[in-house]
Amino acid sequence: MTVFLCGFMGCGKTTVGKLAAKKLGCNFYDTDELIVENQGMSIPEIFAQKGEPYFRQIEADIVKSMCGKSAVISCGGGAMINSDTAKAVEDSGEKVVFLDVDFDTCYERISCDSNRPIVVNNTKEQLKAIFDERHEIYLKNSTVQIKADGSPVEVAEEVRRIVC
Repeated sequence: MTVFLCGFMGCGKTTVGKLAAKKLGCNFYDTDELIVENQGMSIPEIFAQKGEPYFRQIEADIVKSMCGKSAVISCGGGAMINSDTAKAVEDSGEKVVFLDVDFDTCYERISCDSNRPIVVNNTKEQLKAIFDERHEIYLKNSTVQIKADGSPVEVAEEVRRIVC
């Protein structure tokens, strides 16, 4: 069983994912880390040298390659907004869990992160517009939604409960 965690940047996918994987007794992977390893450069370098469309294609390929693994996968904030990626995951029968956190909480967590090109290149207002646009897509492309406003341990336990 593969569990894909989706949601906006800063919603807790990596933190919750590591904890949920331990609770489920399976591996944990972060697609952003896999992309950096695969490409041999940081995400800002990929965006600067090859562009966001290139990054999104690599991201889609990695997400699709994770189907069928016994793992919890933290997807980048843009992974499940790609309809082809979401369809491939849906067709594989894997679970996609949307960690739904309010914008202000996400923004507080990401606002000073220079490793996020979308954060660096957009104002708070622009990020809020991106957040609002993606929210409906996350809902549409996920199997289940979790209001992830509890502690990481509580949210990880909810993920475990839902997928078992």
